[in-house]
Amino acid sequence: MSAPRPPQTQEEWRDWLRLARSQNVGPVAFQRLLARYGSAAAALEAAPHLAARGGRRISLAPRGAAEAELEAGAKLGARPLALGGPDYPPLLAHIPDPPPFLWLRGRPELPGRRALAVVGTRNASALGMRFTQGLARALSEAGFVIVSGMAEGIDRAAHAGGLEGGTLAVLGGGPDDVYPRRNADVYAKLIDQGAVLSEAPPGFRARAQDFPRRNRIVSGICLGTIVTEAAERSGSLITARLAAEQGREVMAAPGAPLDGRAAGCNHLIREGATLIRHAADVLEALEGIGGPQAPSPLPASPSFMEEPGEEQPPEDAPEGEDARSAVLRLLGPVPVEMDEIRRRTGLPPGVLALAALELELAGRLLRSAGDRVALAP
Repeated sequence: MSAPRPPQTQEEWRDWLRLARSQNVGPVAFQRLLARYGSAAAALEAAPHLAARGGRRISLAPRGAAEAELEAGAKLGARPLALGGPDYPPLLAHIPDPPPFLWLRGRPELPGRRALAVVGTRNASALGMRFTQGLARALSEAGFVIVSGMAEGIDRAAHAGGLEGGTLAVLGGGPDDVYPRRNADVYAKLIDQGAVLSEAPPGFRARAQDFPRRNRIVSGICLGTIVTEAAERSGSLITARLAAEQGREVMAAPGAPLDGRAAGCNHLIREGATLIRHAADVLEALEGIGGPQAPSPLPASPSFMEEPGEEQPPEDAPEGEDARSAVLRLLGPVPVEMDEIRRRTGLPPGVLALAALELELAGRLLRSAGDRVALAP
């Protein structure tokens, strides 16, 4: 089954956004619904019935709210990007949970170019920031877009180094959310010379829980993630872990053992991350997966979470209730891989996928990175 066609008309954009913003419709559920029903309009009709089979009602995003968001984005000069569309970041489309909808402000070509994430601590040392800015500049000159999160410290230095060649920030809030406010100057330069990406609507202000979800986009856009300075509990290590789960290169700059701001990088290296001292080390690490002169090979189109040869079971299949019960019995508060659920239940892939979709839409199953699921509180 081929990937569903991205929206073309204003009505299709509205329905696509409505589905993406509806209650309990996460990125995986969105893909499953489109793969099953072929269009956002058809999925919107089917979603309430599927949620009811999972045991609870679902609230669809209002038509007016989707239209208002599209108007707000247009007023900002932001471009909507749809999963499967020609302008969507190509590597991001192949992570397990790509955002179905993104807002882009700035240079439209940057998300499609080869990119590297450069991340680290907000509480950076002077040496750490100098190293980061120089590294980002050298990698930018080698043809890479520098991706970071527009935070203080290392992120700020990475954007400064990559500005001339092209740099992109992934925001935790909406495309107009300048956070922290001290980085208003960085945001202005990004809009003028670089770009910002966001999966949140205009006007949305980032909360603490939004940044880990943002980090999967930072790593997902890129061929690799570089951590230049980070404490042992730094959020940058979340980005590095997500990069590893997405099959991307993870690199780190070593630091003094007694410097707490180097503890996270040293830990990554001990766990197998590539040690880098300068841009040449990064280019060497990337030789086999798309260096400065060659693009990284990509699949022809997103998989939309399908299993090879998977057949879609009918919604009224008699085993549906048993399948949902079997899945629920195996779920707990700690996320577990879907592969483990598949092995334990022995359910056919299509039946398991439908049961998980119904439970997710009903708010009884939570998905997390790495194709893991847990029981919703």
